[in-house]
Amino acid sequence: MLAPLVTMGLVVAGGSAAQAAPPVPGDLELVQSRQSLLGTHTWYQQTYRGIPVFGGYYATHTSHGVRTVDDGRKPVTGLSSPTAGLTSQRAKSSVAGRLGRQPADASLVIMPGARAKLAWMTLTPTSRGTYRTLVDAGSGAVLHEENTAQQADGVGRVFDPNPVVRLQDESLTDNDDADGPQFTRAYRTVRLTQLDKGRSTLQGRYANNISENAVTSRYRVYLYHRSQPGFEQVMGYYSITSAQEYIHRLGFRHVNSEPQDYSTTGYTDDNSYYDPSVDAITFGTGGVDDAEDNEVIWHEYGHAIQDDQVPGFGESEEAGAIGEGFGDYWAVTMSQATSPDTAVTPWPCVMDWDSTSYTVDTPHCLRRTDGPKLYPGDLDGEVHDDGEIWSHALWNINGALGRTAANRVILEAQFLFNPEITMPQAAERTVLTARALYGPHAAAKVRAAFRDRGIL
Repeated sequence: MLAPLVTMGLVVAGGSAAQAAPPVPGDLELVQSRQSLLGTHTWYQQTYRGIPVFGGYYATHTSHGVRTVDDGRKPVTGLSSPTAGLTSQRAKSSVAGRLGRQPADASLVIMPGARAKLAWMTLTPTSRGTYRTLVDAGSGAVLHEENTAQQADGVGRVFDPNPVVRLQDESLTDNDDADGPQFTRAYRTVRLTQLDKGRSTLQGRYANNISENAVTSRYRVYLYHRSQPGFEQVMGYYSITSAQEYIHRLGFRHVNSEPQDYSTTGYTDDNSYYDPSVDAITFGTGGVDDAEDNEVIWHEYGHAIQDDQVPGFGESEEAGAIGEGFGDYWAVTMSQATSPDTAVTPWPCVMDWDSTSYTVDTPHCLRRTDGPKLYPGDLDGEVHDDGEIWSHALWNINGALGRTAANRVILEAQFLFNPEITMPQAAERTVLTARALYGPHAAAKVRAAFRDRGIL
């Protein structure tokens, strides 16, 4: 429960520790005292009316005649009552319902701040590590949750989102996977976050590389070029992890928030797919290796997102089209963060780099999210074709509400979908979600976006 050490800088030199030490504050509980080679280090837990304050600490260090104090106590104001209205069992049950595992225990803590709150803190062991959850002891709302398993960062080389966009050059070709000077300025060196500490593989909190001959690095440095199989493995890890971190920034904690299996080797077709039976994504190596294009990775990850939100999603043709349309939209909206919207590479163009292998016209696009198709007249029974109707509606919502609000609405609404939902049914539930999140004006804009495509 101790927060990371932050030195406040109280230092007293000379004399004995007892003579120099100011009195220890009274709102503390002894945690431990340790003897090092140079001195003694004593740690305390901050308390309030006998209840631990989450993240609050106090430490004294006495070493070769010098005493230092680290004061990490937190402000506790506005606490209405130190008595819990919610029982510990109810708090544990609510956590178990979400995490699928029973918490090992529950204890009362104070969540500090200008409006401090009493909370139940539970610790839930899972296959992904132990989750620490703080549940409001009055309302039952989740105030804070984290996986306490230690994570580490690495370094990798990637395209972001792909070399065509990065270089604004539609003339690039795969050239049988050869690297060359034309790609030099397209590479980026990035942090690979959320890696499992103690491992030398691309396995982390949100992505799990299951490729054949998976790359390893003792020091977590993964610097490859596109001609090397390790490059696509790094791309997969980076892209999936960045997508999940973005979903967390939107406020969601349970939208495929788990290590997503993926493989970038062994499948030689010019195609990629998500397999819900094993919850894994496979990227093909025909033409441009699919995992060299972030938008391919994000499209397939879109299927994993929906399957996590709605088990078995896509049983009907229209639901399948919604899935393909969302995948295209998810690829495009993820690219918005790092891509320029230009005539050479417009945002609605999906998979600019991968599609250079099988398209002639420029800009090279597998599909677009701003096409002319309307519901129901342009339905042809092929899910990728029909998905262009849905992706255009989502793209209109993006333009009407802005990227952040649109993606909150779209992801939240998908929790209300079912495996056989139709486009009008899904649209109505998206409108209702917009109203609940942002009010009637936002709902009207979302309804207009679906009407523009004939869906409502």
